Amino acid sequence: MAGSAPGWRLLPLATLALVVLALALGLPAAQAGQTPRPAERGPPVRLFTEEELARYGGTEEDQPIYLAVKGVVFDVTSGKEFYGRGAPYNALAGKDSTRGVAKMSLDPADLTHDTTGLTDKELETLEDVFTTVYKAKYPIVGYTARRILNEDGSPNLDFKPEDQPHFDIKDEF
Repeated sequence: MAGSAPGWRLLPLATLALVVLALALGLPAAQAGQTPRPAERGPPVRLFTEEELARYGGTEEDQPIYLAVKGVVFDVTSGKEFYGRGAPYNALAGKDSTRGVAKMSLDPADLTHDTTGLTDKELETLEDVFTTVYKAKYPIVGYTARRILNEDGSPNLDFKPEDQPHFDIKDEF
């Protein structure tokens, strides 16, 4: 083609390079003339220490209400009538209440992450409530440090985020 710009011949090569890069990064490829849509991102996900999580216990009117189950931090603000100040389940808010959820207990001794000694039935209850109540109803806003980190503070390489494909543990360190 006379008079065409020298870069014109490189356009197909550049397009091919972009497609290969997208496939290598695991991005969805366009189907039959469709423009790929960007992946939807949820709210930012963060790492919570016990002290940070305690700030969201439902005592402040202008703060969201968070609680953790199995180390996953949920925003339960939409259930303020259950988890807010003076509400029936407020004792669960602002902490990892995994044991309390498993035992269906609000006893302060049970409001902990520790699952040591739970019965098979209690573990089944925990999994059921975790899946059908918390994951089904409330957005995930983060993870407890205990879920992401090992005892020595190193990253837990077995950590698998719940429903957060955009969460990358490397971003936390």
